[in-house]
Amino acid sequence: MKKLILLFLTISSIVIACKTVPITGRSQFNVVPDSQILPMSFAQYEGFLKENKISTNASQTKQIKDVGSRISKAVDRYMRANGMTAEADSYRWEFNLVQDSTINAWCMPGGKVVFYTGILPICKNDDGIAAVMGHEVAHAFAKHGQERMSQGIIQQLGGVAVAIGTAGKPEETQQIWNTVYGIGSQVGMLKYSRVHETEADKLGLVFMIMAGYNPQEAVNVWIRMSELGGQQPPEFLSTHPSHESRIKNLTDYIPKATMESKKINAAILNQ
Repeated sequence: MKKLILLFLTISSIVIACKTVPITGRSQFNVVPDSQILPMSFAQYEGFLKENKISTNASQTKQIKDVGSRISKAVDRYMRANGMTAEADSYRWEFNLVQDSTINAWCMPGGKVVFYTGILPICKNDDGIAAVMGHEVAHAFAKHGQERMSQGIIQQLGGVAVAIGTAGKPEETQQIWNTVYGIGSQVGMLKYSRVHETEADKLGLVFMIMAGYNPQEAVNVWIRMSELGGQQPPEFLSTHPSHESRIKNLTDYIPKATMESKKINAAILNQ
């Protein structure tokens, strides 16, 4: 009987935790509430900024902030027009450029964004920055961090009574956060799965088009990335799609993303 009750509680928690990602419609498993993850995210972000050198290049910094503002406003418009006002209010958008040669950028839950100066030559222009910005913001919008943490909680707690586990095991949850978000590392970004990366590519295209940027530059960014050289691991061993797959998927999705963004903007204007 106890085993049946335990099984029922586990299944119930999984059903309750199944959500749908807006726009893409993908089902995801998420047991980590924003009230838990956002304070941790904001604290981690502040700690990162204190430990790393903020760029003093005024023009590049303005470029990052201006593009970030346009992308975040597009996301905010979507959320408020689709019954996600509470989520929109919970975001604390912030965009910073860090002086670091690493080719990287990331967005933490709640809209905390960092670009590294090393990625700017790959971005090349405002549209390229918007492509990367849209992709990284999409991770936060789709709650990929919460989803990945939920998977970690399941692994650590055995998948039993997840809600009880997350409420009563704060130290374990903190450990999972520190493991999943390697902010102190050189890479400094969440290693998402290929599913998350592909979804962020699609959402990023929609958001950059909504914000008035050229989606073709997303393809060009990855062409430039592929031209850097260096050996990539086989795609099935990597958390990211191969450059070739990414370029093809982005190219194929641009028409649909354009239609989707126009539909979203039209719906917002008609409200």
